[in-house]
Amino acid sequence: MAGTYGPVLEALTARHTVAGIDYPGSGDTPRSTTPLSVDDLADQLIAAADAEGLARFAVSGFSLGGPVAIRAARHPERVTALVLTAAFPHRDNRLALASSVWSKIAASHDRELLAEFLLLMALGTQALESMPAEQLQQNLGYTAATAPDGSSEQTDLVGQVDVRDDLAGIKVPTLVVSTTDDRLTSTALHRHLAETIPGAQLAEIPTGHLPMLERPEEWLQLITDFLDKHHAGTHTTSGTTRRPSA
Repeated sequence: MAGTYGPVLEALTARHTVAGIDYPGSGDTPRSTTPLSVDDLADQLIAAADAEGLARFAVSGFSLGGPVAIRAARHPERVTALVLTAAFPHRDNRLALASSVWSKIAASHDRELLAEFLLLMALGTQALESMPAEQLQQNLGYTAATAPDGSSEQTDLVGQVDVRDDLAGIKVPTLVVSTTDDRLTSTALHRHLAETIPGAQLAEIPTGHLPMLERPEEWLQLITDFLDKHHAGTHTTSGTTRRPSA
């Protein structure tokens, strides 16, 4: 969780109780011996809230954490609101191809190649092209060193997810944050979420897939304004994509 929410985590915890999970193969969580499923990850998210004694809470889902958060919303007696950032309800052709390549590189254990692919796909145009060569090399090294051991299983799940049938039944306030220079999850997928979830609010950030790296203060403001409006005092997070160092 810290790899995704790290740049905004301190500010979030100053105003909210924050609990979260690392997917199997990320952080200190062991790799799964069976294929991952959205249902299992959603159940783990609810269990993390239970462990913290949180009866009702908002859920923030980033990237793959988006469909996990959506599936967790099948518990409306627990979930008070959703924040979905750079998320998707299903794979389109671009995401299917990207997740397939990502999974194959991760399975090859070539961490340097994986880092090159991740930075190429995850960073927005401005962030990538404005990065000095020395910083780019540092980021490549950091990304290679911190890539989750379970990257292959996690990206396999990306290629299988489909929560479109869940969207119309969501009954809690929802914020969809669209990353408009995203090479992994397209704005069409973001808009599909916003247009199908009843009453969902759409906000746009001109970044690639990593708003926590490119525009953390703007991303944080969107989240906290939304949570304040909907009086969500507790907050759980779902999403473990690793970020390059600043």
